[in-house]
Amino acid sequence: MDNFAFNRRVNARRVFCVWLGAACLALAPLSASANDDPSTLGSAKEAGIGSAAAVSNLVYGPVKVAWATCGIVIAGLAWAFSGGDGEVASTVLTRAVRGTYVITPDTLKGQREVEFVGRSPQYRSAPPAQVASAPDAPDGW
Repeated sequence: MDNFAFNRRVNARRVFCVWLGAACLALAPLSASANDDPSTLGSAKEAGIGSAAAVSNLVYGPVKVAWATCGIVIAGLAWAFSGGDGEVASTVLTRAVRGTYVITPDTLKGQREVEFVGRSPQYRSAPPAQVASAPDAPDGW
């Protein structure tokens, strides 16, 4: 094995380890302590959550865009091989292209859901305010 190939492999491992470390830091659970004084630590917590969201987007964003791009190609192939059936292509496109593209601080706090594989609007969960105001089921149910 020549020296160039060895260095290339070592550099690839280093890049992988840096990305893996960033992903682990970004995806670490964020917990709030009950004894924290909100007046002194509020801005520090927000800065930390914002930083974690930014770092997680370095990993999540490119993966989601690659997923959507592959989905577009596969949807085109599905349309072609199904004889022009738009419903087949639409199903593949919905699963690939819809969803969350950016991780926000609200996502890391658990206030928003991450939707990597997209869903049609009729299958998405309703916001908590709409669930609370939904009418009760009839007595026969």
